Amino acid sequence: MPLNELRDFLQLTYAELEELNLKAKQQRKDRVPDAQIQAERLKYLDNEERIKAVTVLFSDLEGRLHMLDYDKKFLVKSADNLTFDGSSIRGFTPQRESDLRLALDWSAFYWAPADFFGPGKVLVFGDVLDRDGTPFAGDVRGMLKRLSKDVYEKNGYTLNAANEIEGFLFKGLDAERRFHETGKFEYVNTGGYYHSLPGDPLRTFIDTVAEVQRAMGFQNEKDHPEVAPSQFEINYSYGEVVAAADQIQLYKLICRQVATQLGMTVSFLPKPVVGVNGSGMHTNVSISNKDGKNLFWDPKGEENLSKFAWEFTDRILTHGNDICLMLNSSVNAYRRLDPHFEAPNQIKASAVDRGSMVRIPIGNERSARVEVRSVAPDANPYMVMLAVFKTGLEGTISSEANLRQADRFLPDNIYDAITNFRNAEWTTTLLTADVKERYAELKQGSADRCPRLLGTFVKAQEVQYHHEVYNQFLWNQF
Repeated sequence: MPLNELRDFLQLTYAELEELNLKAKQQRKDRVPDAQIQAERLKYLDNEERIKAVTVLFSDLEGRLHMLDYDKKFLVKSADNLTFDGSSIRGFTPQRESDLRLALDWSAFYWAPADFFGPGKVLVFGDVLDRDGTPFAGDVRGMLKRLSKDVYEKNGYTLNAANEIEGFLFKGLDAERRFHETGKFEYVNTGGYYHSLPGDPLRTFIDTVAEVQRAMGFQNEKDHPEVAPSQFEINYSYGEVVAAADQIQLYKLICRQVATQLGMTVSFLPKPVVGVNGSGMHTNVSISNKDGKNLFWDPKGEENLSKFAWEFTDRILTHGNDICLMLNSSVNAYRRLDPHFEAPNQIKASAVDRGSMVRIPIGNERSARVEVRSVAPDANPYMVMLAVFKTGLEGTISSEANLRQADRFLPDNIYDAITNFRNAEWTTTLLTADVKERYAELKQGSADRCPRLLGTFVKAQEVQYHHEVYNQFLWNQF
């Protein structure tokens, strides 16, 4: 008997996966009580004998996704006492106080295609807790969850977000990790915007990612090659803010899984190649009340936006330089803030100027929103959402008369961004003094390993020491 026939592990069709994931997504949207969902998930895991392991996902301070596989039977018995070594995670805890806990967020539960994630596995996001069971200060996802819960309980607000995440597909495996050896990335397609023939490598990749996303309940909207050679964008629908940030992590994971199986590399470096458009993560946001009404819509308002939406926008513009490092977290990100390539580096709001930090897209009562364009695809998605929503709701508004058309610009290098971030009182409010300092130190460490001047070509170090291309061996060699 073939070995694979001995392994009676769960393998569902894509249609079955989509049905299960959409049901779980609706429960999350309906805010079904945590205890009810936990009981339902544990019963399912206990009864479904074909599941062998549960993959628990969490993110570090820089937004790097981490995954631990727990044996299913062990997890069902020990779900209230899952521990891991926090000292091994950059920016988490020092060695002398290394133990941290994971609490499973049962609402963030996903069934994944067996052909890309392995048979017999399901995925669930976890909250990071301190030794005593309290929320861990460095878990930005936990901060975002608390913000989302607080504004819902206090004001009845639901924070909504959708992201347009661009990336590149390059030839060969580990193209980023080998960049310091090769000094270049090789395109798989040079067709450009909207152009890719059926069956070519880029189209095959996009189609496959879209199929996996659909199976995982993403509710796709559209996908296409982007402006630059070998660049892509795969769009999906709005979600509540924590679920939306989780989907960014899953989106990038799916893209990397698919590319690897195709013998290629996906890169979310903001500007991996000089001379062509970089990649962004345009972040579309709105807020609705308990009745589902979009509070950003006003048919009589300027650009059909409400006063509430414009005040939200003005707060983001006021703190644009303060939060820039949270939205553009790598040395390479500042190559993208280049005015020659539709760079969203102007601290202003506009319905038409794509060089604006904030754009007001055409909308209606359902879709009225604000688009924060100056976000890089390698940023921590939970930190991005926290910065945008907490700033938009609670930040200050400058008294500058023409704030929305001011002649101000975001920094063009990470050093100025770090200085702005450190000096801003608002970023202490956002992250707490301790977490702010940890994050600043991580960003300073990466910057110090790179040439100070960006110059006209991508330097090996800005890829080699990038937080998403993290290579323990190379860091230790520095």
